Amino acid sequence: MKNFEELFAELSAKKASQDPNSGTVKALEKGKHFIGKKIVEEAAEVWMACEYETKDEAAEEISQLIYHLQTMMLACDMDLDDVYKFL
Repeated sequence: MKNFEELFAELSAKKASQDPNSGTVKALEKGKHFIGKKIVEEAAEVWMACEYETKDEAAEEISQLIYHLQTMMLACDMDLDDVYKFL
């Protein structure tokens, strides 16, 4: 299990490594449009899971949304402080 900051550090390291087998690297190479579509898809799945599924299923969908949001942050050359200043 990892927290928000640890996930971002892990994804940042994957971006830096440019490992062609990494799903994160592949998503970053496909660009913001691809990642944005994943965010929209995952957001809808979060909503549906929260309405009709278990707490664990909803939490899993939320974790996937967080992953894609952080991937978009990397695609936009953002770091955590860029977001934290608005919380």
